[in-house]
Amino acid sequence: MASPMTPPPHAPEFLSAAGWAGAEILPLAGDASFRRYFRVMHQDRSAVLMDAPPPHEDPRPFIAVAEWLVDRGLSAPDILARDLDNGLLLLGDFGDARLRETLDADPAREHELYALATDLLVELHGHAPMTGLKPHGLEEWLDEVALFTDWYCPAVGLDVDTDGFQNAWRQVLAPVAEDGLGPVTVLRDYHAENIMLVQGRAGVAHFGLLDFQDALAGHPAYDLASVLEDARRDVSPDTERAMIERYVAATGGGEVFKRAYWALAAQRNTRILGVFTRLWKRDGKPGYRRFQPRMWGLLERDLAQPHLAPVRDWFDANVLPVHRNEPWQDAA
Repeated sequence: MASPMTPPPHAPEFLSAAGWAGAEILPLAGDASFRRYFRVMHQDRSAVLMDAPPPHEDPRPFIAVAEWLVDRGLSAPDILARDLDNGLLLLGDFGDARLRETLDADPAREHELYALATDLLVELHGHAPMTGLKPHGLEEWLDEVALFTDWYCPAVGLDVDTDGFQNAWRQVLAPVAEDGLGPVTVLRDYHAENIMLVQGRAGVAHFGLLDFQDALAGHPAYDLASVLEDARRDVSPDTERAMIERYVAATGGGEVFKRAYWALAAQRNTRILGVFTRLWKRDGKPGYRRFQPRMWGLLERDLAQPHLAPVRDWFDANVLPVHRNEPWQDAA
């Protein structure tokens, strides 16, 4: 894998063919996958270069979802040029105003900006799901939570009841899978570090969307839980409750939606505890350990819901407090 600070060797030729000959290529970001991003500067214009190197990555799903979102009036990066053989895309540049840093600089805007994030999901879920997306339902949810017992538990020295774990989650999630509120297009990584504030655009189009190539067809509560129970920044419980009510008022999901929200929030947070451990143990990315205390705080808040008792009881019996926050104290 190339250095995160070094553009791929074929980038200059790709940019030249796209009309950006001689452009400066500056490091922008990497993520938990093999994808890397660079800002391309040429005179008074800029763009973003995505390096999605095959065979590890395939940019085609990103292109398909981006074009689908734009066709529905939402803001995804324009595809300016593509080289699929080498995994290169040249994308429209949304700038540097990311939701995470905007809220860090001005916390008083929390309600305003999360209201817009909620309204964007209302708009997205008003459309039939994108054709061809893989399902994100009960069996997928159960596979995902298994990352906790597969990676987290061994990492902290736990030998747990895996059958009981799966049975508890099935009790909690089966009613969600059957509640009739889906499917919708689920972006999966909808949170404050994947949302840009795009100047000159109003309403839900003011939010530029990133990192949606893993979109699935699933439950409408999933992305709301993703943005309100963010692994990387704290959202106040008052804002979380207000946004759930806002979504329900706009869609009519009622108590059925609320029950699904807390169940899928717990499912997602349990999965992420496993994912972040895997990134540390398998992929050599220990920096993700610092998010684990927040993930436990969120999960424990979710598990306080009465209808999550089967899962709460399993955690209380199998994962004692010493195996929750203490292993991560030196990384927080």
